[in-house]
Amino acid sequence: MDIRQLTTFQKAATLLSFSRAAAELNYAQSSVTGQIRGLENSLGVELFERLSGRSVRLTQAGQRFLPYAEQLLHLADEARNATKGGTEPSGRLLVGTMESIATYHMPPLLEFFHHRYPGLQVVLRPGAGAETVQALRQGSLDLGLLTDVETGHAGTDGVVLRSEPVVAVAAPGHAPAGRRLVTADQLRDVRVLAPEAGPGYRRLLERELWGGRGPTPLLESGTVESAKRWAASGLGIALLPAVAVEDGIDAGTLVPLAWWPPCEVHTQLAWRRGTRLTREMRLFIDKVSEFMAEESDQIAA
Repeated sequence: MDIRQLTTFQKAATLLSFSRAAAELNYAQSSVTGQIRGLENSLGVELFERLSGRSVRLTQAGQRFLPYAEQLLHLADEARNATKGGTEPSGRLLVGTMESIATYHMPPLLEFFHHRYPGLQVVLRPGAGAETVQALRQGSLDLGLLTDVETGHAGTDGVVLRSEPVVAVAAPGHAPAGRRLVTADQLRDVRVLAPEAGPGYRRLLERELWGGRGPTPLLESGTVESAKRWAASGLGIALLPAVAVEDGIDAGTLVPLAWWPPCEVHTQLAWRRGTRLTREMRLFIDKVSEFMAEESDQIAA
């Protein structure tokens, strides 16, 4: 069992494809197959189940071995850095994130890392919150930034960074927009636009607005920008992070409603449970926490 075999195994386990792993590692596919076979021989177990075509999946032994392989690779990176005598954080961090966080929270943080720690490459992988959590469990991401009602997710550990105000907005001519007070009863027949809605968020909305009475007029738009455009065109009411609708409210294309969602959502940072946090991961966690705290203080002021 050597580092090259562990690296190949981790990549193949993440992508669930020997051919894609070979392409990313710049190996011939036969090399990937040979390294995996050699690792399986040294461990005395099969790590992958070969399916029809070129797809594979981890066996139970492979699933149990994956977190150990990742820990060994992290230790190898630390050993290399220590022997080089480097004191500055370096390498690459793969961070899953949601569109709203990447667009409205991450730019100043990325600029900070670019100038202060040029040897550390922070790579963002945008996606839905559920996708980020699944990628963390599979080990294909180092860290994940997500916004959700739930503050704990199976197979992960993490920290809550801040509560994220959510605002209901609509086009100026939309019926609820002119009311001094909007109730849940008045919204039950209105289409609600909810980007990046996690299961917990959706359940709370359905319980508050429709009480489980048949099909719900909740439309998941997929992105914050599409939800803003749809709301501005009169398609429905959008539930969006307050920071995302400030420009639309200032421009007069969106109007905040006098109704508040029945739940709080939280921006949080997560990582795979059992992961040994590297120096770079701890640094990112600390700096994200600092930046989010500063943002909250500015909003409060």
